[in-house]
Amino acid sequence: MKKLILLVAFMATTITSFSQSKMACCEKPTATKRFAMLASNKNFRMAHANPLRIKFQSSIGKSFMYKTSDGRMANAYELKAKKPTNNYLLVIHEWWGLNDFVKKESEKIYNDLGNVNVIDLDLYDGKVTDNRDEAGKLMQGVKEDRAKVIIEGAIAYCGPNAKIAILGWCFGGGWSLQTAMLAGGKATACVMYYGMPEQDINKLKTLHTDVLGNFAAKDQWINPKVVAQFEANMKAAGKKVTAFEYDADHGFSNPSNPIYNSSATQLAYGRTIAYLKTRVK
Repeated sequence: MKKLILLVAFMATTITSFSQSKMACCEKPTATKRFAMLASNKNFRMAHANPLRIKFQSSIGKSFMYKTSDGRMANAYELKAKKPTNNYLLVIHEWWGLNDFVKKESEKIYNDLGNVNVIDLDLYDGKVTDNRDEAGKLMQGVKEDRAKVIIEGAIAYCGPNAKIAILGWCFGGGWSLQTAMLAGGKATACVMYYGMPEQDINKLKTLHTDVLGNFAAKDQWINPKVVAQFEANMKAAGKKVTAFEYDADHGFSNPSNPIYNSSATQLAYGRTIAYLKTRVK
């Protein structure tokens, strides 16, 4: 009888475990997880050639830390506006981490936009790499709950009256859209450079801003079909997206990337600045 009870208990535990595993494996991954999963694809990793090292030293940008709701601290890099303003631009890095390319590009945007506070977020908690295999591991190691509290902490840091624009590339391109949703009514602009779009129409309905997308026509992953579906989903959600596709590959706008495309970068950057200037006043 004792053996029978143990057998029944074992079978019940096994069935429960199997059911939970089945549910877990059948759960639809979020947009950010779908992009992170690409790091397991060798072709995706190989498409990201190790970047050339860029050394950048700013006289105005400063690193700082702020508290997050999980009791930890988050890293960030800030370019403060010359005059007090509620205008902010949150910038989210590629899968390499918050490196000198991001800081250099942020300062360029800061100078071109005028009076705006620019904050580079660090979703890797201080980790940076120039090795594509390590970058894939870092991207896959991001916990969504942690990323969200980092973003929410930055939004809180901007203040209750902040008007927030968001921009990101690659890994950060997808998180740019997620940040715009987390910012709610404070969001005034969102720029995605070849990032994974959100597919959940109900989530897209929560957006309080339109979106500018700079995508690469030769991108094998965030390809024209994915972009077309994003446009359809945004329309179904009653939101506006302006998507441009350039004759270039994924990662085309980073000068440290061997596949850097100068003409596509200049065109995309010009459109980005024009878009942001109408919303960051």
